[in-house]
Amino acid sequence: MQDTLEESRSQARARVLGWLAGQGQAMQDLLRKVVNIDSGSRDETGVTAVAAALRERLEAAGVAVQFEPVPGYGVLLHAQVPGPGEGAPILLMGHMDTVYPAGTVARRPFRVADGRAYGPGVADMKSGLVMNVFVAEAFARCGGLHAPLQLFFSCDEEVGSPATRERIMDRARGARAVLNAEPGRVSGNLVTSRKGSMVVAFEVEGVAAHAGINHAAGASAIEALARKVLALHALTDPAAGITANVGVVQGGIVPNMVAPHAKAELDMRFTSETDPEELLARVRAIVEEESVPRTRGRITESRRTLPMKPTPDDLLALYQRGARALGFEVQGEFTGGAADSGLTASVGAPTLCGTGPVGGHAHTEREYCELATFVPRAQAVALAILDHP
Repeated sequence: MQDTLEESRSQARARVLGWLAGQGQAMQDLLRKVVNIDSGSRDETGVTAVAAALRERLEAAGVAVQFEPVPGYGVLLHAQVPGPGEGAPILLMGHMDTVYPAGTVARRPFRVADGRAYGPGVADMKSGLVMNVFVAEAFARCGGLHAPLQLFFSCDEEVGSPATRERIMDRARGARAVLNAEPGRVSGNLVTSRKGSMVVAFEVEGVAAHAGINHAAGASAIEALARKVLALHALTDPAAGITANVGVVQGGIVPNMVAPHAKAELDMRFTSETDPEELLARVRAIVEEESVPRTRGRITESRRTLPMKPTPDDLLALYQRGARALGFEVQGEFTGGAADSGLTASVGAPTLCGTGPVGGHAHTEREYCELATFVPRAQAVALAILDHP
């Protein structure tokens, strides 16, 4: 009986790996299709169009797909390839939104040069979405699952998952494993822990006055903001893994008016050792301090993602064994970038991130995906699913 089971598993491995081996061009074609759709966060139409393109491929392979509307952001994509029973699933995750505004595709559409694909979101993370779709299709066509395999693609990750975080955590609870297809590191490594992030928007009110005739009657919101920026940046503590960056500032009306208003957005990064509430309290104290007499500051919005707790050793080792059998070596890396894998790890789901194709320069015009890594990374994920206890 055991010999028969092992033979069946061996045959399933051969079928799944063999099918994926022949899908490199098809993967690239689907990648081209979804990269050439603007799908910035809060672009409901674009995100839904990406989901529709992925659904078309899945349904053609017999995989049932459901959309869950998320007003203001698009849809969630749910899909499942059934296993032999109704046990805990393995979850393949990704996000369909990007950081790029509408019109980016028209300026720099998908292209390939020297084995690399370029375009908005090509690495972060449309290549990972495509890879997960093909892994699911491989099992739908070839069999071999011993537990349900689920796809869960979100729509607001790049803005901190404000509308979907509870649904992500609910879906991850009780999962056998979560494999999040954020891009593989430039080194080829996986991500086994991440920082959390906090974005704080704030504004400062000052007192308007003519800058030449009545300067002393004014209270500059811009000066107050500048002082706050310096104080906020001083929260950076490399030894504690904390960084602070005010990346957006706006203020004033005309040069010859003492500015009555200014606003900014702060990005904080922190590790799982940091108390985010205490960190937010420190930020709030700086924002609300009267850094220039007669000015007032207040936080208008804050949102955060959770740090990703370290991947369990056995899950990393499982992936590494499969990769080694395919001829490549990977290690786990810590990264300062935040992701939905922090949410899944927070509810106790064993989580491995960065399983997507290798890419680099995310969130820039130089963003790229190494096309040669598509098939082996898909096969490695498939082996992790096949070999998971």
